[in-house]
Amino acid sequence: MTENSFSRRWRVRVLGCAVALALLAGPGQAAEPLSGKALVTALRKGGFNIFFRHAATERSASDNVTAEGEWTSCDPKRMRQLSEEGRRTARLLGAALRALRVPVGRVLASEFCRAAETARLMAVGPVETTREIIHMAFGVYLGGREALLRRGRRQLAVVPVPGTNTVLVGHLDLMRETTGIEPLEGGAGVFAPDGAGDFKLVAHFTAKELVALAERYGDGN
Repeated sequence: MTENSFSRRWRVRVLGCAVALALLAGPGQAAEPLSGKALVTALRKGGFNIFFRHAATERSASDNVTAEGEWTSCDPKRMRQLSEEGRRTARLLGAALRALRVPVGRVLASEFCRAAETARLMAVGPVETTREIIHMAFGVYLGGREALLRRGRRQLAVVPVPGTNTVLVGHLDLMRETTGIEPLEGGAGVFAPDGAGDFKLVAHFTAKELVALAERYGDGN
């Protein structure tokens, strides 16, 4: 399947999710969508949680976890890691955020090496690894599915340091279950926490779309 067809499928999924979320009351409900210059202007003011899915990985590999904490391994024989394309994309994501002058206060990443490496390669701030946005596949070691969902939602509801945004790098399953969106690898959703334990989806973009924003509006444009 071509990348364009992937992009079309992702946009259709997100549009459907946004419509569904707009009809729901609760964490992750949709707000007025932001895009283009309006999105850039909003991000420059801060106050958002930008939740990225880790960049592209070596799809021929698989995760082999038999005990708690083994998921932190960066050994490609034990855990699926970023591909060279993924590493390149991670660097481009960070360069785009810097060019757009998006202020970043904290950078949080799942303990999985592919997420933490994505965050480090973005180079937009010191990376803190956390289990609050970890892959759900091994929830049996961390209190179960519902516990992971509660932690993920709670993290997305945390208000960033004033005048900054928080960058989070995690996984598709948690993003889908907590927010309803299903971004491609390297894609992200932008969430506005309300300070009362809730948050709203205000924007979403693929890695290519963020790079395009930087090309158009970067460096003060």
